[in-house]
Amino acid sequence: MKYSQRFVIVTALFVTCLITANIIAVKVINIGPFILPAAIIIFPLSYIFGDILTEVYGYRIARRVIWLGFLSNLVFVIFVRIGQSLPSAPFWTGQAAYEAILGYTPRLLLASFLGYLAGEFANSFILAKMKILTNGRWLWSRTISSTIVGQGLDTAIFIVVAFVGTPVFTPLMILYHWTAKVLIEAAFTPATYAAVHYLKKKESVDTYDHETNFNPFYVTE
Repeated sequence: MKYSQRFVIVTALFVTCLITANIIAVKVINIGPFILPAAIIIFPLSYIFGDILTEVYGYRIARRVIWLGFLSNLVFVIFVRIGQSLPSAPFWTGQAAYEAILGYTPRLLLASFLGYLAGEFANSFILAKMKILTNGRWLWSRTISSTIVGQGLDTAIFIVVAFVGTPVFTPLMILYHWTAKVLIEAAFTPATYAAVHYLKKKESVDTYDHETNFNPFYVTE
């Protein structure tokens, strides 16, 4: 398959949102009564771009992009660790800050990777299946339904794996994160409609996954 410039742009935005979210997630913000990671302002956008990829190009292509995002994030983490372990220049005083911002613990990394894969694949799977069931109608129902499940899995897995057994853990963390992400997805529905309509028209493609193998590890097709 020859990938268009538009497809490459959407893919690049998807991966950028993912990596940016992982960088800024270390900051905790306070919005009204809610305590949330700063990543809440950008991570839901990766699901929106995932929705666009699945809706226009299909699950098979979205699957490749999801694994590309995973690989890109893994490369980022590896080289952050390498940079952390390299000897500092005598005049550089930022090692502690570097480790505080970028020095993720193995537990947090595991939680992030597991939540991402489960959430993104569930999101793409549900959207693709619902597109077939609805015969391509009611895009809003597919994007929001897939986000409710995908973001729910992502949030629950991440928070449980990362924080259960620690003083900061509370089930309300899952509810707050999940609700915020779904609301952001719903708010961006008009933009999602516009992007999907534009890409389908310009690319002359509107994929239905009737014959697709939905195994997330089947990446050879």
